[in-house]
Order: sequence, then C-alpha cells, then structure tokens
Amino acid sequence: MKYLLRLLLFSFFALVAYGYYLKNNGIAGGDKWVGFGVLLLTFVLMPLFIFHRYRKKNVKDYILKNQQKKEENTGNQ
Repeated sequence: MKYLLRLLLFSFFALVAYGYYLKNNGIAGGDKWVGFGVLLLTFVLMPLFIFHRYRKKNVKDYILKNQQKKEENTGNQ
C-alpha cells in the first residue's frame, strides 16, 4: 500500500508538471492534464491515504463525545 501511495503521488506531480509544461509552451490541453492530476489527488490518493493511516486504529478514540460535565462546587461563593 505504501508503494502504491508513493506511485500515485509521483504520478500526480508528473501530471501537473506535464500540464504546466504544455501550458507554458502554448500547446492546448495543458489545463486538462493539470485537472486530471488534481482529480487523481482528491478522489483517489486522499481516500487511499486516509484508509491506510487509520486502518488499524480504533475510531472511537477520535470521536468527540458528550462526556458527563463535572458540576463546579459553587457553595463557597
């Protein structure tokens, strides 16, 4: 999984760099390659990264709960 994430990250940078290269040379279609790179990053790489990082962790440790609030002792005031 780690190597797949690295490969996808490298391909993201490659697509964006290729898109900017085409755009700077005046060739049409550079924006399309940058867009493919951004879509790859947002819809493929980020969900896989989040799944990889939190796969073996207990999710309940990260959920905010309404814990019982301790009532303050205001008898002396």
